[in-house]
Amino acid sequence: MSDAGEFIDLALQRESSWRRAEETRARLGAGVAIYGASVGAVRGTVRDALRRHPELNHDGITALCTELWDVPVFERRQAAVVLLQASVAVLTNTDLTRIEGFIRSAALRELVDPLAVDVVGPMISGLDVVGRVRADSVLDRWVRDPENWLRRAALLSPLRALRAGSGDWARIVRHARAVLAETPLPESESESESQEGDGGIVREAAALVLAAAAKHRPELQF
Repeated sequence: MSDAGEFIDLALQRESSWRRAEETRARLGAGVAIYGASVGAVRGTVRDALRRHPELNHDGITALCTELWDVPVFERRQAAVVLLQASVAVLTNTDLTRIEGFIRSAALRELVDPLAVDVVGPMISGLDVVGRVRADSVLDRWVRDPENWLRRAALLSPLRALRAGSGDWARIVRHARAVLAETPLPESESESESQEGDGGIVREAAALVLAAAAKHRPELQF
């Protein structure tokens, strides 16, 4: 384990609470271990790690994210997400391969959504023309992928741009229509949108994006 990885892991364990761990386990279900550290503790730990290790460049940061993610502990994976959020400016379109692996193995809104909204979307917005074209082709593939979490991430990635009054609306509409053609929105509120196996997480993402457009860019038509 790297010095930075060990520092983060030990700090998160010190911040653990069995009561918080039980509450988080009840909310998230099984699938990953849980230390019971708060979100604030995770964010503070990552800030401290970056201050302690100013030498971390792009390769060091992405390697540290992978190191944290590879151990299936919820707070370690949260720390990887926070580290990527803090390092969006140094990420490139080639990092989408790593992020795709994270999304495929995450299977939790609490990890997938911030990766999509706060990492993928802002990273693509900061790329040059060539990088953005390549990144957009990756998202086009994600939308067609049978993995619902990946399709959800592709839909949610432009959410920050929409809320800021920008974003490529034509691409957003194309992606939303592509996924809704296979997983149409339920006709009544009584129909559950939380079933992950039947595309509920994808329908939910499409609804969030369309609601953001209606609120922040009402002139746009779907």
